[in-house]
Amino acid sequence: MTTRQPTIIVGGGLAGCEAAWQLLRRGHPVDLREMKPSRYSPAHRSPLLAELVCSNSLRSGRVEDAPGLLKEEMRRLDSLLMDAADATAVPAGRALAVDRTLFSRRIGEALGKQDRFRLVPGEVTEIPEGRTVILASGPLTSDSLAESIARLTGRGYLHFYDAISPIVEAETIDRTRVFSASRYDAGEGDYLNCPLDREEYERFHTALTTGEEVPLHDFEEARFFEGCLPVEVLAKRGALALAYGSMKPVGLTDPRTGRPPFAVVQLRRENLEGTLYNLVGFQTKLTWPEQARIFRMIPGLENAGFARYGSIHRNTFIDSPSLLDASLQLRDREGIFFAGQITGVEGYIESAAMGLLAGLNAAFRLEGKALPPPVRETAIGALLHHITEPGRKDFQPMNVNFGLFAPLGLKLRRRFRGEAYARRALEALEQWKRSL
Repeated sequence: MTTRQPTIIVGGGLAGCEAAWQLLRRGHPVDLREMKPSRYSPAHRSPLLAELVCSNSLRSGRVEDAPGLLKEEMRRLDSLLMDAADATAVPAGRALAVDRTLFSRRIGEALGKQDRFRLVPGEVTEIPEGRTVILASGPLTSDSLAESIARLTGRGYLHFYDAISPIVEAETIDRTRVFSASRYDAGEGDYLNCPLDREEYERFHTALTTGEEVPLHDFEEARFFEGCLPVEVLAKRGALALAYGSMKPVGLTDPRTGRPPFAVVQLRRENLEGTLYNLVGFQTKLTWPEQARIFRMIPGLENAGFARYGSIHRNTFIDSPSLLDASLQLRDREGIFFAGQITGVEGYIESAAMGLLAGLNAAFRLEGKALPPPVRETAIGALLHHITEPGRKDFQPMNVNFGLFAPLGLKLRRRFRGEAYARRALEALEQWKRSL
């Protein structure tokens, strides 16, 4: 069944593109509204749809891990994102990382080939009336649209800040001072590792904790997402916080010494050609001159050329548990759906998963049907439950993790739990798919 009036999707990020794909594949026309290239958010740079901003990694590719399980569920639901990710993957050990440019182009081309798809450039400042609308404007929703959403919901916003890791040019890395390896020998040595001895680590730690940071505006409150802390914020938690965190040497052996280094900075390939590498776990709000000075203290990066410095940006999300039902539709305004990070999920895959659900739910509504929500035994259902369960206080964004799932109901050793969650989830997903 098709509809005469296209569904309007606001935002051409991962969630918006995934929602559009799910509607299109069920025969419904879509108008995708995207403010780029006439206007960019503080973090976006590319005119392409589905731009990856913070990192090129989609995290674990293992189905026994919650992020990997969510990706497998999305594959089984014909996700456009996962098709593009698998087709443009770059080596990253146990993680799934992609070539950003090829990834975005593939998604844009796939949508552009659909007869019922129309890309409408220009900023949306008011929520369209009389149409089915999916708001997937992301964590960097423009001020004018945010005001429109606030008027619609009658609720205030919560916010925190996301920080972006720097990217260095591969040809400026001193290969005599680094070594290729993945932790525990997983993969083909997909990471470049910059080893630090204790003295080098202590100097670096001191520089990080005393470096000049970009100041927040007077009206801004520094509330960082725990899973994406700026490296200097983590460093200030203790002298060894980084050595046990993003710089932990566990699972790595320096071939020059035959021993693990005291600490290590890992560099992950950013594109297929291997011309760019990002500093894993080094999201930062240091000023650009300080980033150049401090990060060049890392062995191997003494002469690093920075293709992109780290930065900080606002992340805006709604109080979804009090606003949205299990279809991701406003409880008191039929036909208006939310998708992506603005709903309070955190991460690329999580955002796209909520776009997938919003697109499916909108399609079913247009067809005069109701889609039962996926159960909490699945990864996608666990995320949905987190953001739509009523009565939650002090709601905060969350990555997918097994703590959100329905309990297994049996005691297993830690190394067996992931497999049990995955087996149960994929069986439950196949049962739910029959409702599609």
